[in-house]
Amino acid sequence: MTHPTRRTLATRLLPAAALTLAATTPLLRPTPAQAATRAEIDADVTAALTRLRNLPQARALHEQVRATLIFPRIIQGGFVVGGQYGEGALLQGGTTRGYFNIAGASFGLLIGAQASGLAMFFMTEEALRNLMNAEGWEIGTGPAVVVLDRGAQINATSTTLREPVYAVTFNQEGLMASIALNGTKITQIRPS
Repeated sequence: MTHPTRRTLATRLLPAAALTLAATTPLLRPTPAQAATRAEIDADVTAALTRLRNLPQARALHEQVRATLIFPRIIQGGFVVGGQYGEGALLQGGTTRGYFNIAGASFGLLIGAQASGLAMFFMTEEALRNLMNAEGWEIGTGPAVVVLDRGAQINATSTTLREPVYAVTFNQEGLMASIALNGTKITQIRPS
């Protein structure tokens, strides 16, 4: 009788652990495919915008922004292979210019699940045109997107904001460390 090695145990246990994680984690549990309606997205975006406007660190962004793309809830999960998905709206001058989804896959040392919000502040008209004219904008292939962590947000002022797009995460819940943006694709949708 041969004794199992770490490698053979890992190849047998990893798939079982992934299935167990998916079955027991509410964020990953499969649900019927159903896109949110415009009214549902609008309500979630309005609530998220209120939270964002109350963040003193984001005040300088709100003062100069051309448009804000808000994803109130992005679900992210994985076990070695991960994915994320969310729906949101682009606001400009107090009106909704369009609805979008964000989706992406990632590989590597991943385990866990989380939900968080993401706001992307489009500071230039050119960056906004890139989003609107793309058949699906992959972050990292167009205008530069700078992710502001809490420390950088505190130091952001109207004179230091020079990049075309800034991203701010908020309302993080779960066990993963952060939201991955490079390689993530943003696509315009037409909810009912």
